[in-house]
Amino acid sequence: MVTARALIERRPDTLRMIAPGAGEWPRSVQLYSVDPHTMRAAVTMIGKENLADHIDMNFGCPVPKVTRKGGGAALPYKRKLFASIVDAAVQAAKPFGIPVTVKMRIGIDTDHHTYLEAAKSASDSGVAWVALHARTAEQMYEGKADWSAIARLVEHLKPTGTPVLGNGDIWSGGDGLAMMKETGCAGVVVGRGCLGRPWLFADLVEAFNGGDKKVLPSLHEVREVMFRHAELIVDYFESEDRGCRDLRKHMAWYLKGFRVPSELRRQFGMHSSLAELRQLLDQLTDQPYPVDIAEKPRGRVSHGRPPTLPDGWLLDPNEDVSVELEDAISGG
Repeated sequence: MVTARALIERRPDTLRMIAPGAGEWPRSVQLYSVDPHTMRAAVTMIGKENLADHIDMNFGCPVPKVTRKGGGAALPYKRKLFASIVDAAVQAAKPFGIPVTVKMRIGIDTDHHTYLEAAKSASDSGVAWVALHARTAEQMYEGKADWSAIARLVEHLKPTGTPVLGNGDIWSGGDGLAMMKETGCAGVVVGRGCLGRPWLFADLVEAFNGGDKKVLPSLHEVREVMFRHAELIVDYFESEDRGCRDLRKHMAWYLKGFRVPSELRRQFGMHSSLAELRQLLDQLTDQPYPVDIAEKPRGRVSHGRPPTLPDGWLLDPNEDVSVELEDAISGG
């Protein structure tokens, strides 16, 4: 995810984030903005400079630093502002033939659901699809995703012909099939499920093609994936120190469920060079893939909490409102 502001200001880290790998297609960029003019400028830049084949807009972020300014999952509550941002993106993308999509949550909290109206508004603006993370902002990543909300959205948008993609609790290929069967959604969006498990996508492809074979790498196979990940991220950042520091958070995800001594786990979270990482990886004892544990929730485990919002944000969903421009810092 990159902020529209950071993109049009040509921040080096943001331009690095959207640079595709060799032969990568389709090239997708996920944008975030709280201002239609900034969003329009960013989409126009992407189109003119041929930077992407698909643009997604993120209206699902629940973190306080975003919602306290009226952004992320808080923004769809302000109907006019939301519609203006989506419409600006779709119209700016049209001359370049770039499809625009949106991702959102159920709403702010139990009493303030926004997804049905926001999704219909986005559909009316001409988005190619709507993706729904079936939790509220208040839930963060807590508890089970409410797949029934995805099913309701599918029915709600059926007259428009706009496809719905489901997101939330896809930990295995079987989960993807189950979500589509239970909700009628057109496809699934993977988030935390692939952290430390990039082969989840192979499992999903296998499941969607009617197979039941899973990728079950041994620990020694996983360690080689870990090292390749390290090599690639070092190349990406053009810095061994920065790349290794960024990789540290992935170590626990890769090793989830495997029997690894606690002191060795701790050292994985402190490595600062490829040589040091290789030395740690070579200490791992090979063992089978821990299916029962590995196909469980991973990544962020934030407990639910009332979202942080601007003063008076919930008083009138129909008011004309402008909010403080997003930070010029991408990521998330």
